Amino acid sequence: MIQKSCAMVWVLTVMMGVMMMLGSCQTRHEVDVKPVEVKPIHITIDVNVKVQKALDDFFGDIDAQEDKIMEKLEKQNEE
Repeated sequence: MIQKSCAMVWVLTVMMGVMMMLGSCQTRHEVDVKPVEVKPIHITIDVNVKVQKALDDFFGDIDAQEDKIMEKLEKQNEE
C-alpha cells in the first residue's frame, strides 16, 4: 500500500513537473499593425517617337504625291 502511494506521488510529481514545463514553454507574440498609406503613382510615358513614325508611315505616300505635284507646278510656273 505504501508502495502504491509512493508511486502515485511520484507520478503526480512528474505530471506536475511536465505541466509546469509545458506552461513555461508557452510563447506569446504581439504584432502592431500600423496603417499603410497608399499614394498614387504618376507615370508619364513619352510615345511621341512612335506616333511620329506611325504618322510618317501612314502619310508617307501622300507626302510623296504632294512633292511630285509641287515639282510639276514649279516646272509649269518656270515655263
